[in-house]
Amino acid sequence: MNNIISIDGTTLKWMFINAANTLDNKREIIDSLNVFPVPDGDTGTNMSLTMFSAVQELQRLKKEEVGDVVEAIANGLLMGARGNSGVILSQLFRGFATKLKNFKKVDTPAFAMALAEGVETAYKAVMKPTEGTILTVARETAQKANEVCKKVSQFDEFLEQILKQSMATLEKTPQMLKVLAQAGVVDAGGKGFVYILLGFLNAIRGEEIVINGEDALKLPSEGMVEDVDDHSDMQFPYCTEFIIKNPAGSAQQLKEAYQGLGDCTLVVGDERVIKVHIHTNQPGRVLEEGLKLGELSRIKIENMKEQHRSTIESEIEQKEFGIISVVMGDGFMDLFKDLGVDAIIPGGQTMNPSTQDIVKAVEALRAKNIFILPNNGNVILSANQAGELTDKNVFVVPTKSMPQGISAMLAFNSMRSADDNYSDMKKAIENVKTGQVTYAVRDSVFDGIEMQEGDIIGIAEGKIYNKGEDVDQVALELVSALAEDGGDVITIFYGEQVSKEQAESLGDKLGDIMPDCEIEVHYGGQPVYYYLVSVE
Repeated sequence: MNNIISIDGTTLKWMFINAANTLDNKREIIDSLNVFPVPDGDTGTNMSLTMFSAVQELQRLKKEEVGDVVEAIANGLLMGARGNSGVILSQLFRGFATKLKNFKKVDTPAFAMALAEGVETAYKAVMKPTEGTILTVARETAQKANEVCKKVSQFDEFLEQILKQSMATLEKTPQMLKVLAQAGVVDAGGKGFVYILLGFLNAIRGEEIVINGEDALKLPSEGMVEDVDDHSDMQFPYCTEFIIKNPAGSAQQLKEAYQGLGDCTLVVGDERVIKVHIHTNQPGRVLEEGLKLGELSRIKIENMKEQHRSTIESEIEQKEFGIISVVMGDGFMDLFKDLGVDAIIPGGQTMNPSTQDIVKAVEALRAKNIFILPNNGNVILSANQAGELTDKNVFVVPTKSMPQGISAMLAFNSMRSADDNYSDMKKAIENVKTGQVTYAVRDSVFDGIEMQEGDIIGIAEGKIYNKGEDVDQVALELVSALAEDGGDVITIFYGEQVSKEQAESLGDKLGDIMPDCEIEVHYGGQPVYYYLVSVE
C-alpha cells in the first residue's frame, strides 16, 4: 500500500482497527505511566476500551464510504468513552469526523485539517485544558501535519513525519507538567495518542497489527447498571431520617440507643448537628430516642415496600428525583443503596464506566431530575458527556471519591428543589477531606518522599503524604494529618484486603489519639486501597 496519496473509507477503517490493536497491545505500558506509583493506572485500559467501542461500530458497517466510517468512529468513541483520556480521545475524533464526513477520498491536506478540527473540539470540551497532556501532543501533531501536508502528498511519509513530532512532543511533557517530572514519566494519554498514529502508519505500510492473544482486552459485558429499588422483602421497611440541631448528647450515644432497632444505621455529627439515617420497623421509637437529645427537623419516613409496589403498579409515573452512583466495592454498594441511591454503576478506579453505561442508567430511571455521583475524578467528564446526550434533567455532582459521594447523599433532601439539592450536595463535598492507603508498584521519588516497590503509602487530598511498612501505622499518620486543621467525624472504609478486626483496631487507636472526634468504621470492600478515609 505504498505511494498512497489518498485514502478511501475502507482504508480509513483498516487504519483505525490497526490503531486500536496497536493501542491494546501497548496498554499495560501506558497503564504503568501512572503519576503516582500506585496500582490503579488505567489510562491505557480506558483508551483501549474506548477505541474498541468504535471498532465495534466499524464492524457493523454495511457501507464503507468515508462519511460512514468517520460517523461510526465518532459515535463509537462518544458512547464508549471511559475516563478523562477516553473522553478527550472521543472529542478529538469527533472534530476529525466533522471535517471528513462529506469527503469521498482523503488526501494529506484534508487529513491535516481534520486533525486540527479535532484538537479544537477537544480543547473546547475540557474546562481547564492542561498543557503537557494528550491535548498538547495532539495539538503539536496537528500543527506539524498542517506544515507537512503542503509539501508531502504520500501518506506514509506524511504519517511518519507527524508521528516523529508526536513522539518529540511526548518526550517534552515532563518539562511542561511538574507532576510528570516528579514521577519520571511521560504523559500516559499522550503516549496512547502516539500508538494510535503508529497504528495508522503501519496500516498504510501494509503491516497488519493483531492483538496479542491471551492479553487481549475485552469490552465489559452490557447490563452493568444495578437497579437497587427492590425493597419488597426488607425486614426493616421504614427509611427514617432526621436532623437534631444543638443536640444535648453525642452521635455515639444515639447510635448505641439504636442497637437492635434496625439496620443500615448511619449516625454522624458533632455538638452542632447530628444527622440520622436508619432502616427500621419502629420509626416511632427511633424518633423518641432522637427527641431525648433535642428538637428534630427535616423528618422523613418512607415505606420502602410501598415505594416498590407503587413503582410496579405505575411504571409510567415519574418520581421527582433519581440518583445514580458509580461505586467500587460491595461494602460501598450496600452503603449507597442504604442511603437511597436508585441505580449503581459498578466501577471507579481501575475500571471507569463508559459514557454509554451512564446514559443507559439515566434513561432507565423514571425520574424528572437525575443526580449522578461519579465518585472519581476520572469519571466526571464521562458523566458530563452522558448528561449532554440525554433529554433528561441531569445534575452531575462532582464527587471525586466515594466518601464525598456519601456526604453528598447525606445532604440530599427530597423535600427540597432539584437546584437546592444540587447546591447543598456540592457544598457538602467541599467539607470532606479524603485519604487513601495503598502500596507502591515501583521505585519512585514523589513530593520529596523516596519510595521502594512494595512500600505502604498514604495519599492525602491527592498528594503522597507518607510511607512505611505497616498498613495501620501509615493510616494513623495519614488520618492525623488530615484532621490537623479540624474535623469532627472520621470515617474509615476498609477494603477487601483488610479484616474487620484489623479495621476496628485501627478505629480504637484513632479514638485514643483523637478522643474528641467521632470515629466511624465501615466495610467498603474496595480493591487496591487498604483504607479509604474521610475527615469532616
